[in-house]
Amino acid sequence: MDDRFLPVLLLLLGVSGSWGQGEEPGGPPEVLSEESIGEEVPEEDGILVLNNQTLSLALQEHSALMVEFYAPWCGHCKALAPEYSKAAALLAAESAAVTLAKVDGPAEPELTKEFGVVGYPTLKFFQNGNRTNPEEYIGPKTAEGIAEWLRRRVGPSATRLEDEEGVQALMAKWDMVVIGFFQDLQEEDVATFLALARDALDMAFGFTDQPQLFEKFGLTKDTVVLFKKFDEGRADFPVDKEAGLDLGDLSRFLITHSMHLVTEFNSQTSPKIFAARILNHLLLFVNQTLAQHRELLTGFREAAPPFRGQVLFVMVDVAADNSHVLNYFGLKAEEAPTLRLINVETTKKYAPAGVIPITAASVAAFCQAVLHGEVKHYLLSQEIPPDWDQRPVKTLVSKNFEQVAFDETKNVFVKFYAPWCSHCKEMAPAWEALAEKYRDREDIVIAEMDATANELEAFSVHGYPTLKFFPAGPDRKIIEYKSTRDLETFSKFLDRGGDLPEEESKEPAVSAPEAQPNSTLGPKEEL
Repeated sequence: MDDRFLPVLLLLLGVSGSWGQGEEPGGPPEVLSEESIGEEVPEEDGILVLNNQTLSLALQEHSALMVEFYAPWCGHCKALAPEYSKAAALLAAESAAVTLAKVDGPAEPELTKEFGVVGYPTLKFFQNGNRTNPEEYIGPKTAEGIAEWLRRRVGPSATRLEDEEGVQALMAKWDMVVIGFFQDLQEEDVATFLALARDALDMAFGFTDQPQLFEKFGLTKDTVVLFKKFDEGRADFPVDKEAGLDLGDLSRFLITHSMHLVTEFNSQTSPKIFAARILNHLLLFVNQTLAQHRELLTGFREAAPPFRGQVLFVMVDVAADNSHVLNYFGLKAEEAPTLRLINVETTKKYAPAGVIPITAASVAAFCQAVLHGEVKHYLLSQEIPPDWDQRPVKTLVSKNFEQVAFDETKNVFVKFYAPWCSHCKEMAPAWEALAEKYRDREDIVIAEMDATANELEAFSVHGYPTLKFFPAGPDRKIIEYKSTRDLETFSKFLDRGGDLPEEESKEPAVSAPEAQPNSTLGPKEEL
């Protein structure tokens, strides 16, 4: 079974990275201490407040237990708190057999160590008292998302449908409904279908073996059907009679057909856009406040169907809060309406030659030209500032990078940063001090480049800050710096010609690339 694309579906639907039916409880139940027996567990806003002692008690008393490990100082935890309490209320109102709890991580270091908590908030789901193998929740940090994820673990993940009335009732409640039509419910294909249903939170799932429903929906063999309240309304995935239902293939099918033909970019849709694993994104930049711009969406949408699964069509409203998208493509709002295409794997960007009308024909022709390699990609670059070399830290842009970084007579140390990156801001004083220290060295250049506004043909920058050293010489060598970001270690690195002792070259915990704004699953704060 090809499971390479399973994480994609999980990200698309904002769910846990674990798959299948979860771990079975292992080992005998834990024996509680005398102190724990009879101890009353405090509660806040419908959430149990646990510690090292009372967690054991809670695991014995509650067969399904979700535990949030939080820190009182953590901003992300504070933002989650009302959603978490609301999820508890939703489940309590339904009498769902699941309990929500929380643990103050810094106050309970033994528990954070035991459960491998490395950031806050971290949510773990325990079933049947199994303390050894909890399932980590990395789904949407919303009340309904948490509640739905838990419903599908303590209840059925899909509804058995016996008649058309049941089908219509399910369709009335959800925008997307996936129904498995199986002639034999004992087949392994049904188990595969139910495993997928357990984690696809944006869709409702049903299954049936009723002949009248096969006939009603025009089916003669086992088929998974996605019904949706938009675009073409229905998409069929026939089950291969010989190979059976392939989980990877079904995942890709749902990813492709759950996306609208045209998706408007915003904070709610961006996780799905970037998790869809459709590598080519065609963006139409328009001003939604202008009627003549809104009218262009008709032709844009008409061009989309032949490219489904190959090119994702996205509309970006320049009148909304999308300045970061405009900056990424080197555009100004007044340039709308215009098209851009990006391959998200290579990050190469493409633009039409000159100003073209936005029609179904022109949009399709531009797509085809890019896909056939007939359009050259472009690189973002700011203009070279007049005073780029006047400060101790030199300012690089795409247009002067090659000349400076690969100067055979210079050792050049470059910081690639993003203006919004907190790690970049934290290390800025050390970088300035480094430049000041070596300002009189003719053979050393300390520089920086805004990697969100400038791109290079030689390599791409994916995390911030990224530090690269370009030693003098003709061989264009590049050394990536991955050690502590302080003046002393920077200096050692430079004085040793781009080398550090092994014990000093390990990357510090804070140096993980910082997430882009609107990241898919939301950030955690590190311990």
